[in-house]
Parts: sequence; structure tokens; C-alpha cells
Amino acid sequence: MPESDEKLQKVLARTGLGSRREMERWIEKGRVTVNGAKATLGDRVDGHARIQVDGKPLETGGTQKTRVILYHKPPREMSTRKDPEGRPTVFDHLPALKTGRWISIGRLDFNTSGLLLFTTDGDLANALMHPSSNIEREYMVRLTG
Repeated sequence: MPESDEKLQKVLARTGLGSRREMERWIEKGRVTVNGAKATLGDRVDGHARIQVDGKPLETGGTQKTRVILYHKPPREMSTRKDPEGRPTVFDHLPALKTGRWISIGRLDFNTSGLLLFTTDGDLANALMHPSSNIEREYMVRLTG
């Protein structure tokens, strides 16, 4: 269940439907209702709210486990969900999820290889990426020429 009084788009994103920004667009398009009323941006919900997306009840279930994986990105893969040029992405090679979606913690350039961390928990991803966390990152670079 969502904690008391959270932003609606955060609750929606946590279920794996999409990013917070994408959920904001769904709310603006009228795809989301809360307790039978059309949702608006800025709405806050608690654990008792009845949320529907496209007329279907939202399963917010608190039983979903957080998953975290390490992925070795080879060169010539994009660190983005979709590439307009059709190049392969790291998301093409991650295990399929029944619910939720993978969130990348960091990224690497197209021609760079290395380890990437992915999780299904947006709060964890944000905590690990946010500068206030002061998490040290170390990179090893090899140059030729």
C-alpha cells in the first residue's frame, strides 16, 4: 500500500506502469480516477484511495519485492529504454518482469562497456543516483593512441 498522502504519479510509477513523468501525462489525459473522480495533477492519495487506470482497478499491492541486478553492458548498446535509430539497448537483454519495470541506475556511453545496476524500486534508484547521497563512483579508462 502506498504511504499516507503521496503524490498520485509517484504511486502509479511505483506499480511499474511507467515513469512519474509518463504518469503525469496519463493523469492529464484523463486516464486515471481516484475514488470515482477524474484525477488531476497535484492529487495526493493515501492507502485507502481507490485508484483506477483506464477503468481498471490499480493493484498497488505492497507485496512486490524489490529486485536489483547487475548487467555488464557491452560496447554498441544504448543505455536508454528505446533508441529512435533502432540500435540495441540494455533493456533488450534484461529479464522480463511480470509486474513493474527495470529502472537504470546510471548509464554508459554507446561505445563504453561496464557494469550497470538496475532495480524495480524507483525510490532506491533515486536514493542511489541523487547527488545528496554522496555515493562515490569509480571509473577505469583505457585509451589507445
